[in-house]
Amino acid sequence: MINGLNDLIDIRKKRLPDINARREKPGAAPGWQVLVCTGTGCTSSASHEVREELARQVQLKKVQARVFRTGCFGFCKMGPLVVIYPGQTLYCLVKKEDVAEIVEKHLLEGQVVERLLYEEPASGERKRRLSDIQFFRAQHRVALRNCGLINPEDITEYIACEGYFALADVLLNWTPVQVVDAIKRSGLRGRGGAGFPTGRKWELAAAAEGPVKYVVCNADEGDPGAFMDRSILEGDPHSVLEAMAIAGYAIGAREGYIYVRAEYPIAVDRLERAIAQARQYGLLGRRIFNTNFDFDIDLRLGAGAFVCGEETALLRSAAGERGEPRPRPPYPAQCGLWGKPTLLNNVETYANVPVIIREGPAWFASLGTENSRGTKVFSLAGKVLNTGLIEVPMGTTLRTVVFDIGGGIPEGRQFKAVQTGGPSGGCIPERYLDTPIDYESLKQLGSMMGSGGMIVLDETDCVVDIAKFYLQFSQDESCGQCTPCRVGTKRMLEILERITQGKGEMEDLNELEELSQEVMDASLCGLGQTAPNPVLSTLKYFRDEYEAHIRDKRCPAGVCRALLDYVIDEEKCVACGLCARECVAKAIMGEKKGKPYFIDRQKCLKCGACLARCPKGAIYTA
Repeated sequence: MINGLNDLIDIRKKRLPDINARREKPGAAPGWQVLVCTGTGCTSSASHEVREELARQVQLKKVQARVFRTGCFGFCKMGPLVVIYPGQTLYCLVKKEDVAEIVEKHLLEGQVVERLLYEEPASGERKRRLSDIQFFRAQHRVALRNCGLINPEDITEYIACEGYFALADVLLNWTPVQVVDAIKRSGLRGRGGAGFPTGRKWELAAAAEGPVKYVVCNADEGDPGAFMDRSILEGDPHSVLEAMAIAGYAIGAREGYIYVRAEYPIAVDRLERAIAQARQYGLLGRRIFNTNFDFDIDLRLGAGAFVCGEETALLRSAAGERGEPRPRPPYPAQCGLWGKPTLLNNVETYANVPVIIREGPAWFASLGTENSRGTKVFSLAGKVLNTGLIEVPMGTTLRTVVFDIGGGIPEGRQFKAVQTGGPSGGCIPERYLDTPIDYESLKQLGSMMGSGGMIVLDETDCVVDIAKFYLQFSQDESCGQCTPCRVGTKRMLEILERITQGKGEMEDLNELEELSQEVMDASLCGLGQTAPNPVLSTLKYFRDEYEAHIRDKRCPAGVCRALLDYVIDEEKCVACGLCARECVAKAIMGEKKGKPYFIDRQKCLKCGACLARCPKGAIYTA
């Protein structure tokens, strides 16, 4: 039980040598420290087997080493990941079968297992140290500061990284007004969507009247390809708990709730452990740090409805009601959970708060741009070499993210666009790659920051199909409460389906734009209001691709199946018959070992099975 600041300091002193070893600072603990990623990405690749085998081998061979679990390092493409200190050696794509060699060669003989090191795509050079890899070197971690560094299931490791010191400082030395003022001066904006100033939101909640208020964390991350908040909860759950307690003190709340998807079992498990540990240590509950401040946190599990990411729908769902948005005002700061004043921020926003308190608002404000302060976490996915989780200062260009950190486009293909903001965002073409990433710049291009999903497209992606995918998602996830969203997105989707089937007309493009504007203007909540963005942005920047689908009945990217014809190259065909054997429609004709085969276009289902099966590359699309 922690009763005061001195207790916190004592715990930090005991565990600091372990953290110093990982930070490669003086005063490090002796022996090897082996860190294994146990985030969702690496766990799905059996990193738990790697960790268990490492622990077994270390014990069996009596090595002076300790094996720790960590959260996400961010380098998801290369997982399972293992980092060994001292030396900061990063091993990639580690399998259970590799463990014996790592223990024998690295931990016993002090040599590096070269074949498991990361190879830079451009130079082909093997990189030993994690900090020498371009993917990590170009980042600046604030919200992700402890992910991949500490064991997220051990509160003492968080305390060793100055965890809960910001809460102690606030409760013992600050007034609530001073806390709100610090958040305002930092320039922190909400990291979950449109970027509303966080300090202003805290100010409104603090000013609201009433003896009962709530602090709520939005961990309902539902954008396709987005995993920022989930990774923070899996790798550093105490940073969110500490921030929520600080927020509770600032606005006068004594209860907090984290609304998290039940689909995130690792995040839920680590939150439950973190809350239990914080209560055990007296960092949640009554009279925290022997002050008059009481604050506790509980979980609310969501069922995975995308609309529950919208704040009013989330609060209804957290209260046990149907998750539907309601008109605003009143805003949650005046009337939120169970009708009481409520402060609602997302995971990443809260994760920044303890650092702002410890380092000062001026330090945070020195990062980023004038109107977009600090850093931003992105999940980088799609047609890029280094997929994963990254954090960069606001104002970093899209080119830096895609080509320096992401490593560029695989297989020598051409960059086409980057889609930011999930279903609410838009596609940004190559000519805007040097655009700084901030709220205003992305909005001017017809996209948005959103929660931080970033999907890279190359020449093999069809933007019409991409727009259809996101609109299908928005249409499926619509709560159906308002007609513009429920019906408008359905009509837009029908038009896109006609276009991708070769049945579109030029008038459809004007109708898409008109419908988009009506849906944006008349939808009840922000999800419906932004659903047309993928359509409008692709129409703006790639109109010629839409016209090719309509006028030429051709998909330039070769994606839309209805517009493809499969052809056999007579010169390459060796009449092996494998394609005919694969064709369920019996559309491929010919005699084995005879003349080249041919495809009956009337029977062809355009499934692509023959293309994938042909060993000579004799089948192509036209």
